Amino acid sequence: MPTSRDFFATAPKGLEPLLARELDGLGAESVKETRAGVEFRGTLETAYRACLGSRLANRILMPLDRFAAATPEALYEGVRRIDWARHFEPEATLAVDFSSRRSAITHTLFGAQKVKDAIADQFLERCGRRPSVRLEQPDIRINLHLEADQAVISLDLSGDSLHRRGYRTEAGPAPLKENLAAAVLIRAGWPEAAARGGGLIDPMCGSGTLLIEGALLAADIAPGLFREYFGFLAWKGHDLELWQRLLDQARERGDAGLASLPPILGYDMDRRAIHLALNNIDRAGLRGRIHVERKAAADARPKGAAGLVVVNPPYGERLGDVESLIPVYREFGETLQRHFQGWKAALLTGNFELAFQIGIRAGRYYTLYNGALECRLFLFDIAPERFFTPRSGAPETEGQKKLRQIMEKAGRGAIPAEQAEMFANRLRKNQRNLGSWARKSGVSCYRLYDADLPEFAVAVDLYQGEKLWVHVQEYEAPASVDPAKAEARLAGAVAMIPEVLQVPREQIFLKVRRRQKGEAQYVKQDQTAHFQVVEEGGWRFWVNFEDYLDTGLFLDHRITRGLIQQAARGRHFLNLFAYTGTATVYAAGGGAASTTTVDMSHTYLDWAGRNLALNGFGERDHLRIQADCLDWLDQAVTRGRRYGLIFLDPPTFSNSKRMAGSFDIQRDQGPLLEKAVSLLEPGGILIFSTNCRRFKLDEAALAGCVVEDISRLTLPKDFERNPKIHLCWRILAPAGRR
Repeated sequence: MPTSRDFFATAPKGLEPLLARELDGLGAESVKETRAGVEFRGTLETAYRACLGSRLANRILMPLDRFAAATPEALYEGVRRIDWARHFEPEATLAVDFSSRRSAITHTLFGAQKVKDAIADQFLERCGRRPSVRLEQPDIRINLHLEADQAVISLDLSGDSLHRRGYRTEAGPAPLKENLAAAVLIRAGWPEAAARGGGLIDPMCGSGTLLIEGALLAADIAPGLFREYFGFLAWKGHDLELWQRLLDQARERGDAGLASLPPILGYDMDRRAIHLALNNIDRAGLRGRIHVERKAAADARPKGAAGLVVVNPPYGERLGDVESLIPVYREFGETLQRHFQGWKAALLTGNFELAFQIGIRAGRYYTLYNGALECRLFLFDIAPERFFTPRSGAPETEGQKKLRQIMEKAGRGAIPAEQAEMFANRLRKNQRNLGSWARKSGVSCYRLYDADLPEFAVAVDLYQGEKLWVHVQEYEAPASVDPAKAEARLAGAVAMIPEVLQVPREQIFLKVRRRQKGEAQYVKQDQTAHFQVVEEGGWRFWVNFEDYLDTGLFLDHRITRGLIQQAARGRHFLNLFAYTGTATVYAAGGGAASTTTVDMSHTYLDWAGRNLALNGFGERDHLRIQADCLDWLDQAVTRGRRYGLIFLDPPTFSNSKRMAGSFDIQRDQGPLLEKAVSLLEPGGILIFSTNCRRFKLDEAALAGCVVEDISRLTLPKDFERNPKIHLCWRILAPAGRR
């Protein structure tokens, strides 16, 4: 009876549930979803079926051993104890993939070199010969994953990522990986639609990946049939007869499936894209089975009474591209509504608000990842009851409406000129002084004015990106001030900003900043979803000037974020109450071994993920967790988690509906700080900040720690007029604590 053993299939983030279901269908046993993959048991035939037939996996790994590897020496010895001559000849070429998470060995190239040295030294000692390294298509590929200093070393049976089917040698701009395309089609219900004889249309088909994957799914053609290379072909345990039998069976199923292939059509306006699609279709053996032609998406028409329209339209690398893409999405939506009623549609986009422009309410959506970029797959039933008319333009926010009214007042001469000029003079003075400081310091986003004159209670922040944006916040006037006078003063101030700063009105945003409680400062003000990219400290961040009271980047924490970057190297970093994850970006940029970002808001965690991706940081070592931070802290303490650096910036007060009770930073600081400190490694650092102006630190909760008040140290020059903008402490755990 064939021997059953453990295997592991890796997958892009978000595909684990689909992959688990697929492996179960391929005969796998004990299937279990995990982080970035699926564990399963089976025979060698099960693993071969996965290599040949999985449409979703990246790699199929066969674990050879598990051992502790907290040091380079332990790693080397653990690898050497495996009898490598049982698996391949010394003449074979070799490559090593090494990954590490929450472990002492963090340098992947160093780790891979240690693994390779251990294998090569064993062969040299026993055979007098050693394998040579070949990074591209080696005879044998070894995978070692280090998690919490525990190593799992595996033989990579796939050899190369399984998304590389072999039919696509060229691709257009921003190509969709083959396994992501398959996931889109599976989520959209294409296999079921194809079984009923429904058609498939991609009106923006590019190089044809969705069309080809759709044909492979509908005809039950194994995606591995196009590959000539697998990682097990030079392995001594390879069963050639078994592999050949599985290939023959797969070819028979594919031939039978082609006989009943439903209509599959693709269109694109780009001649080169059509050329690439035709070449890829030909290499996939589907010539004459898929029809593609040069045609606009608006001219697409159905073939048959029902089917699936699937599209991955352009969504740009920058959220600022949204405006130019709105007509594309609207025109596509109009085509669906006029000509495709009774069909279903699936749309994958990285700009989530663009799906609204289709004018059809989505039945559901899924989060998928195109590389590091988070995308949404929206699924639509194309039926009149789902139709609506998208706004011809975003309605005015409260701030935009107020700004327009103020400008109208200014135009009618209703502004007290002498007061307006007083404000303008102060603005010019600050611009000279702070502007010079900002240029010398490399600061591109800063506070220019912060209620310097009591008559003009506004804050003026400058954000430099592709354009200069001005974010104006009006502080709520006390009840003793006549509202009409307050309005006149505000009008005088705001009316002078375009003239003094030489900024057009459309680049100025106005909000009223009232006293906030709990999460009120995070409540959505509007739904424009207009984002811009700005830079700080060499890192790039998405900001939004309209939809929330704050922009996504707290300017007063600029120095604090720099301190986090300086302290992060080699440490595991935890960001609690993380907001948009700006501190996480700084920690990752400072060389943190890993980052964990925790926030209750899914919206802000998404934002944090986009900030990480914008700076080139992928998902592997940067975990984001949606949770009540207080509940999560309790669980983390129980599980004994440890971090070398923690940033704790909780709200002053919260009574969110998602919380069991309320939170008050002054009242509840003791348990919060004690739990946070208990997560620190020996010698670890907790940076604790609060914007509660009357806050008094309870140092009894920090017994045994070294506590340093760094409020002044972290106060930027542009906030010197408001020294209580935040309070901040650096708390060091005792070096010998356990």
